[in-house]
Amino acid sequence: MSSEITNLKNIKELRNKKGWSQEKLSREADISYQTLIKIERGGIKNPKIETMIKLAKALGVSIDELVTN
Repeated sequence: MSSEITNLKNIKELRNKKGWSQEKLSREADISYQTLIKIERGGIKNPKIETMIKLAKALGVSIDELVTN
């Protein structure tokens, strides 16, 4: 299984643990709502590192936690 699928799963799981909607996470991470939807649904297979850093910061986790099980 590819790491991209793991990324998507972890982002959604971490977001759900916080009880956040996609809209809330997109605001907190300062990324577009559409970008977040595409990442979670697999439309964006390799998000930019800047986007991953913003998501990790907003979720309060390391980049490693976004890309590993």
